[in-house]
Amino acid sequence: MEKYCIRGGNKLHGEVSVSGAKNAAVAIIPAAVLVNGPCRIENVPKISDVTSLLMIMRELGANIKLINDSTIEIDCSKIRNTKAPYEMIRKIRASYYLIGALLGRYHFAEVGMPGGCDFGVRPIDQHVKGFESLGAKVDIKNGFIHASAENGLNASNIYLDVVSVGATINIMLASVLAKGQTVIENAAKEPHIVDVANFLNSMGADIKGAGTDVIKVRGVSGLKGGTYAIIPDQIEAGTFMAAATAVGGDILIKNVIPKHLECITAKLSEMGAAIEEHDDAVRVKRYGILNRVNIKTLPYPGFPTDMHPQLVAALCLANGTSMITESVWENRYHYVDELKRMGAKIQVDGKVAVVEGVGRLTGAPVRACDLRAGAAMMIAGLMAHGVTEVEDIMHIERGYEGIVEKFASLGADIRRVEYPDKDEMREAL
Repeated sequence: MEKYCIRGGNKLHGEVSVSGAKNAAVAIIPAAVLVNGPCRIENVPKISDVTSLLMIMRELGANIKLINDSTIEIDCSKIRNTKAPYEMIRKIRASYYLIGALLGRYHFAEVGMPGGCDFGVRPIDQHVKGFESLGAKVDIKNGFIHASAENGLNASNIYLDVVSVGATINIMLASVLAKGQTVIENAAKEPHIVDVANFLNSMGADIKGAGTDVIKVRGVSGLKGGTYAIIPDQIEAGTFMAAATAVGGDILIKNVIPKHLECITAKLSEMGAAIEEHDDAVRVKRYGILNRVNIKTLPYPGFPTDMHPQLVAALCLANGTSMITESVWENRYHYVDELKRMGAKIQVDGKVAVVEGVGRLTGAPVRACDLRAGAAMMIAGLMAHGVTEVEDIMHIERGYEGIVEKFASLGADIRRVEYPDKDEMREAL
């Protein structure tokens, strides 16, 4: 087993490049099921969620080639298996995109209930509503989602009862090859939804309105292969921006789309960071006081829930009391007890957390409760006096490529070390 050891106190300086967007990659890879022929996908992040998805795709019969560290070629023309392996599916939330893709092309899908980070109840009722509106029969039994449409899918007007990124993408995937024009109303607007639509359009789909709350998908007879590059990761960029704001310094974050970062930039500027936008980079500097702010997470273009833990970590040393309202996921505050181990003063009441700035954090053994909480623990470790040991790093590596090496390149004192597995220790004793 491995953990991260972080000695805090160093300001961050230098340049870092952001990898491809995790949330786009884990939807675009299943979307390749819809393509008849090889499609080359560039700027693919080297993260464990991508590795898991590629293994699942191979099990289904896809031919996958690694072109280089960030480019893969996927050919799904010989897929014959529409049942995804349960043990692999349960490790990753985005596996549910295979339902829409398999249903759209083969009119049948059998996929285990998805896994991923535990933020409380995350129902897939809006996904099911969309599939059924397109003419599919959907059953959930024995831990599997069974979806079928013997006579194919037909276009429909679908209104989402809640704004759902996953449902928006899944319905879009299922309707690409359906007969007629499907209209998705109250659709989510996140950048990775636009990226998935752009990927499908580059392969021959006819999707309009992605990035707005009404998406129109006119079904086509088939998709052909091509080449597509995934957008930069908004949340990875935001994590480095939050880290530089938290500990101070001056860093240039390259390979970003500044427009996607505006909601993050606004809050970090309030906190005292000076942020310069360039064509495909942002520069973040902070040498003065770290100010308190209030934050409410909202669907894009609001402040992203995936940046909430990182900013809470930074606000632990802010001058004053901050209030964070989490309006997207319940139970997102599991990580708060870990920050308290380091000396943070945080009170949680339902969806609201009150963070009282303290004079210092002290290094301690902590764990990554989930992907973004793990990033928050790393930022807290960079801010703290002494050494912080972060365990359960597999959550972090689900979504951040080379995170230790990237922070180290900015001057952070951080390393990955091995440590004994507790079960192995018991057996040895």
